[in-house]
Order: sequence, then C-alpha cells, then structure tokens
Amino acid sequence: MLICPAKICIFAENLKDMARIMAIDLGRKRCGVAVTDPLQIIANGLTTVESGKLADWVVNYVREEEVETIVIGEPKDMHNNPSDSTQYIEPIVNRLKKLLPNMKIVRYDERFTSVMAHQTMIDAGLKKKQRQDKALVDTISATIILQSYLSSLR
Repeated sequence: MLICPAKICIFAENLKDMARIMAIDLGRKRCGVAVTDPLQIIANGLTTVESGKLADWVVNYVREEEVETIVIGEPKDMHNNPSDSTQYIEPIVNRLKKLLPNMKIVRYDERFTSVMAHQTMIDAGLKKKQRQDKALVDTISATIILQSYLSSLR
C-alpha cells in the first residue's frame, strides 16, 4: 500500500488546527481539571487546583495549550434545578468569562459525578485510604464530566 505524502501533510496540517476541550469540576476548596487530547477523543484527568487560584491557572494553561471550549460542571438537584452550590460557582465562571472573553464556556450537568468517581476508584482497585483523597475524586469527576460532554457531541 502506498501512502501519499500530500495526504499526510494535509492530515498533519489539520492536526495543528485541533484544540483541546477542558472540563472543570468546581468546588468550594478545590477544582478538578480534565482535558482532551488535541483530537478531542480521550478525556484525561489533569490536576486539581485551589478554587481561589483556578482562574489564573486556566488563563496560564490556555496560553500554553490551545483550548477551544471550557466545560464547567453545573450542580443540579434531583428536580433539575440549580443546587445550593451554584452560588459558589457563579463568581468563578464570571471571572473566567471576563478573563477569556473569546473562549466558549459551556455549563454541563454534573449530577452523580462524585458517586461515579468513587465507584471508578473502587472498580480500579484503589484502597480505602486512596479513595479518601478528595483531590483525586475531583480530578476523576472532571474527567467524567468531560467524557459525558464528549459523548453528548457525538
């Protein structure tokens, strides 16, 4: 089978135009962050950032990596209404919008992500002590939000 060098160049050129999608599981103390690969296929947990430092951290990350969309976990209650946690999230979302006015910011339902994160940790065989690591739970929650968002796009 012959591979056409021109097609490879076109494919490589298109890869440069691809940008990541970032998801954030916002919390009062810390936020879990996940990002896709440049092809937007796989969601990967990235880190946990203190809530007060999140906006600056995101701005710095966006300077280094091309990001086209930021997905923010939106807490809702069982009746699909905003939960009490929304009051803590709104100021951070507004700050991100101000600092990144051209960035697409999407709110996405995050119900049950913490429960799913704990179950993922159990399924992965993590010991009880490891499962108590709230930073890890937040990062896994952000990854679940991102993977769910990616699935909704398809």
